[in-house]
Amino acid sequence: MAQTSSEAGSPVAGVAGRYASALFELARDERQIEAVAATMQSFDSLLKESPDLARLVRSPVFTGEQQEAAIGAILDKAGLTGLGANFIRLAASNRRLFALPDMIRAFRRLVAESKGIVRAEVTVAERPSDAVLEEIKASLRDVARSEIDLDLRVDPALIGGLIVKIGSRMVDASLRTKLNGIRLAMREA
Repeated sequence: MAQTSSEAGSPVAGVAGRYASALFELARDERQIEAVAATMQSFDSLLKESPDLARLVRSPVFTGEQQEAAIGAILDKAGLTGLGANFIRLAASNRRLFALPDMIRAFRRLVAESKGIVRAEVTVAERPSDAVLEEIKASLRDVARSEIDLDLRVDPALIGGLIVKIGSRMVDASLRTKLNGIRLAMREA
């Protein structure tokens, strides 16, 4: 009997997980994991840079044909080809573009897992310098005793400090949390 993703302990589930798992298996079989990962990264960057593209991906208003045509033109203009681009076209033709960002994240997790890389999410109040970012990565590598795939997020509401998530562990060293703790302590006094 075959194991499902959740039974195998895999971090992917749902529509995005099934598509990402299928893409990962195909890329592995074709020995194109790195090429597909690069295509997914490029498309994810396009999504983050273009509000119009993000709207196209999220919106149910566009027909499948419209999404397919638009995505095809974007992929051609960006020079994205191969298995990764075909996967994105397939998601468009199956009216699954809304799940594409989750598919890309799930695919990244599968690639990282296959390489023994630990994913870390770091949220900071403002974008750190490259030197500080390298210090954060080095510290996380020491803690995880593994290579780190760092997902950096900027949230000005933190005021200062950072929040680090690695797997199921989280450390909140943000100024916002410390101030809230002081505020609660003052109310109780």
